[in-house]
Amino acid sequence: MKFLRPPKGEYSERTLAITQKLGYTNLFWSFAYDDWHRDKVRGPQYAYNKVMDNLHNGAVLLLHAVSKDNADALDMIIKGAREKGFEFGDVNDLIPDR
Repeated sequence: MKFLRPPKGEYSERTLAITQKLGYTNLFWSFAYDDWHRDKVRGPQYAYNKVMDNLHNGAVLLLHAVSKDNADALDMIIKGAREKGFEFGDVNDLIPDR
């Protein structure tokens, strides 16, 4: 494991220093929404619209795996993003060689 996503995006200078000392790179997202509630099923179209309305260059999307909406919308999201000219990359390309 190379990357650490701090839960809830909460961090401090202390935790950043500790994780860096341990060899991790903290990875933060630029888009997230309240998709972790298992009892809040709104459908794949809702998830698709939320993501598509918030896509931007360099976006790092946080889509929780517990969301059936996300799972059902993922194919549409990937195709829709590509249709808008976005490409998907490897987070390993975001950090310099160690």
